[in-house]
Order: sequence, then structure tokens, then C-alpha cells
Amino acid sequence: MIVTPRFVFLHLHKSGGTFVNECLMKFVPDARHIGYHLPRSMIPADSSGLPVLGFVRNPWSYYVSWYSFQLNRPNPNFLFRILSDDGRLEFADTLRNMLDLGAGSIRLELVLRALPDAYSNQGLNLPRFALAPIRDSRLGFYTYLYRYLYAGGERPVTVGRLEELRDDLIPMLERVSQAVGKEMRRYIETESPRNTSDHTGYTDYYDDALRDLVAQRDAEVIQRHDYSFGA
Repeated sequence: MIVTPRFVFLHLHKSGGTFVNECLMKFVPDARHIGYHLPRSMIPADSSGLPVLGFVRNPWSYYVSWYSFQLNRPNPNFLFRILSDDGRLEFADTLRNMLDLGAGSIRLELVLRALPDAYSNQGLNLPRFALAPIRDSRLGFYTYLYRYLYAGGERPVTVGRLEELRDDLIPMLERVSQAVGKEMRRYIETESPRNTSDHTGYTDYYDDALRDLVAQRDAEVIQRHDYSFGA
């Protein structure tokens, strides 16, 4: 979470937030880094009335990026280890386990036991109490994170799409009275992405049934932000 006197930026997992965080901390002198992946409910009281900005990505793409990023880490996080049976399962089965966390999966108990009791400002930074309500929600994991991060407040969050981040970020900042100088503009337009993962096109990872399961569980994000498979 980045807080300035003009706006707050929330960092949704694997949705361009690291790039934006670095940009804001580099070019906005009065920006403060409050915490990692913190939700809107954790905005300091004296900043709670400010406009809130964030980004989202195509859920089908998110799941492939998450899986590939964890698969290639020397020490994948506990969520990946639980859902993939310590890396023995391929993408499709790992993702089904992830999508079933909100649909009665016994793996949810294992995940909850592995989570900390409080915010840690590292990794997922998702305490046990924050994920527990996914139980029986039938939401996709990404849609659950989206709701958890952006819900609440008096005004809607302005959410750009990761796929258009370089085009959307500058006008988003200008609308909340944040000046964008030449160096900042150049950074947004040309700097390399952060925390990327190595994989082929995300559509290669899905069969029809798995594609449709994501469409069902993550319908809220897909419909709200006009996503479609392969577009």
C-alpha cells in the first residue's frame, strides 16, 4: 500500500503492483509505503477519504503467472506446495485445487493452518482470518483476493487493467492531481516489468473444462473488467 496526500495505491497480487509501487516511491516525494498487499480496510484513518487506485489482470492469465512464478522458485511458498502436492501436480490439477478452496476443499484447512495470525508484510501477507471467509463462497482465489483488497470505503476504487498499465497509469494519476514529470513518464512507458514469470501464452495451459471453471468462479472480475479468454 502506497499512501500520498492525494491518493492511495493498493497492490493486488501479481497484477502490476510491484512496478507501480517502485514508480511511486521513486518519483513521488511524499509517498509513504505503509505495508505489503494490505487491503483497503487497513488504510490509515487520516487517509481513508482519499481516492484509491489499483490494477487487475485477466484471471486466466493470473493463474498461469502465479503457477509459473512459484514453480520456478527455489523455495515455492506454502500455498503452492499445498495445492501442487509439493510440485508433483501439473498446472491443471494445481489450479483445480486452488479454485476449490472456496468450494469445500479439504485443502483449505491445510492452507489456513499454514497462514500467520497477523500481517507479516512479506509473501502473500494474508493472515488466517483474512482468507477464512473464502470457505463455501465458490469464488475463484483471484476474485476473492480482488474483493478482499478493494472492498469497502465511501467511493469506488479506480481499477486499471494490467494489460493497459502503461497507457492507463498516467491518466489515472493525473485525475487524482498527481503531477507526472518527464522522467516519471519515461519510466512508466519504457521500464521493464517486475516479478515476471517464464511461461508460454496462458491459453496453452487450459483445456475447455478448466477454462470454463475459471469463467464460473472468477465471473465477477471477468465481467466487471470485460475480460475474455484469449483476448
